[in-house]
Amino acid sequence: MGYEEAVREGSVEPSSGVPAAVLENVFDDPSQGEPGRDRVGVHLGWEVLLLAGVTTLGWLLWRADSNVLRGDSLRTLLVGLVGLGLLTLAAGLSLRTAAPNLAVGPVAVAAALHYAEQGDQGLVASVGPAVGVAALAGLALALAVVVLHVPGWAASLAGAAGVVVYIERRSAPVLVQGDYDPGRSAGYLFAGFAAVAVLGGLFGAIRAIRRLVGRYRPVTDPARRRGVMAAVVTAFALVGSTVLAALAGVLLAANGPGPVTPDPGLDWTVLAIGVALLGGTSAYGRRGGLFGTLLAVGLVTVFQAYALARGWTFDHWTVGGVALGVGLLVTRLVETFGRPRTGSTDTPEPVGDGTISTGWTMPRSQPVDTWPPTLPAPAAPQPVDPWRDPRWEDSPRRWDDGER
Repeated sequence: MGYEEAVREGSVEPSSGVPAAVLENVFDDPSQGEPGRDRVGVHLGWEVLLLAGVTTLGWLLWRADSNVLRGDSLRTLLVGLVGLGLLTLAAGLSLRTAAPNLAVGPVAVAAALHYAEQGDQGLVASVGPAVGVAALAGLALALAVVVLHVPGWAASLAGAAGVVVYIERRSAPVLVQGDYDPGRSAGYLFAGFAAVAVLGGLFGAIRAIRRLVGRYRPVTDPARRRGVMAAVVTAFALVGSTVLAALAGVLLAANGPGPVTPDPGLDWTVLAIGVALLGGTSAYGRRGGLFGTLLAVGLVTVFQAYALARGWTFDHWTVGGVALGVGLLVTRLVETFGRPRTGSTDTPEPVGDGTISTGWTMPRSQPVDTWPPTLPAPAAPQPVDPWRDPRWEDSPRRWDDGER
């Protein structure tokens, strides 16, 4: 049969004895041949440490300047947390799909500049075009990534260069023209961000969703295409990442007391990706925590407020670089201890895309008895010595008859 011939001709992964073509569809990590579920205990353990850090820094901030956690100062702090949170969600979404979007920082700055210039036309009239352009830019980036099948970081870096050209057309800071005050709805904004971050982490822990979102993650040769479904999911993630970055820029511009500076915004990219990695999102894609994004954003925001209260000066490059360095260590921790346990007995998933497949699955091959039964091979014939042939003794001697 064709299926059996395909299995016979396919290469076999040495660690599991399963054909490599089957492993690519069955396991989360086909190159390792690891059946079973990822372990989330490592994420929960790290998130406990993040919670302890947020609590400690919050107490230190209260001791240094309690006014920061009261009234308008608290509302401004919450809005700044949501702005950084949206940017972190944008970076984390692209990281989970293994196509990191390095253009989130420049996109946020460009959206902030647009809102600062057009804010006097109303919130909808100023934010709507910015979000629309961001969606189109994200779509162009997604097509470049999934059609050409090139690394997301490289394509998004090229896109970031184009956005920086747009930013550098302004030579001076731009005053915000609108009168929108996000501080009046700071509590709702924070609750919405927290709900999205936590629900996203919880849904990402479901095996089928995690495999679907992280399907673009390479398993053998990174230049090999990962299928139509992987391309579609990655495209939606890149578009959503770019839109979230634009919304973050608008929120940060409306929350800031001063003008919007036309800088390239790559420091925001470093900060956003660093915070996403710090929260437990793997730099390789697919794996991520439950509450890590919310806690990491809170940790960095409270630290920045505490540093300001103490008179310390740390720019985004410094904070983002430290967060990125620690986040890479967290990635190694997640990838090492988040894998399925060795020798897992979980039943592998059927070949295909799991819950997103059409329902047709190939039955597993079962061992069958040989039919008809194989007969025992006959013994090899023994060589015959011609000089011991009985004919030499029993046949009549014709030469004797001739003599008679």
